[in-house]
Amino acid sequence: MAQNDDVKVLKVTLIIFAVIAFVYGFGLLFVPGLLASLSGGNPVEFSWLRWSGGLIIGLGIGCLMVSSKPEKQGIFVTSMALATLFAGLGMLYAWIMQEYSGATWFIALPTCLLLVLSALFWWARGQAKGIL
Repeated sequence: MAQNDDVKVLKVTLIIFAVIAFVYGFGLLFVPGLLASLSGGNPVEFSWLRWSGGLIIGLGIGCLMVSSKPEKQGIFVTSMALATLFAGLGMLYAWIMQEYSGATWFIALPTCLLLVLSALFWWARGQAKGIL
């Protein structure tokens, strides 16, 4: 039973990431123009958004797959913790250095989500280290 509780945080974190990944991924892959116009930022070639949408969807699918059987998946979990950390820090840097021309909420929301997700992944990784 204790092992189930240790893995619960990891499974919930993986599922949260998957949901967020599907929302952003499908938006970037299928309607990048809508997201670009919502942001209010400078125009961008949609191909620069579409490839990242496909990648994000793939990571979301990976998270769902790992959430169903997280045993021996430490490398994936660590990779997700690092990916969300680096992406969040990159967006935070762009926000602080005023490299972003769109609406503030459009960079603030994913920046905060990524940094919170990274913290959750690191915490969940520590909790579930017995099975990873």
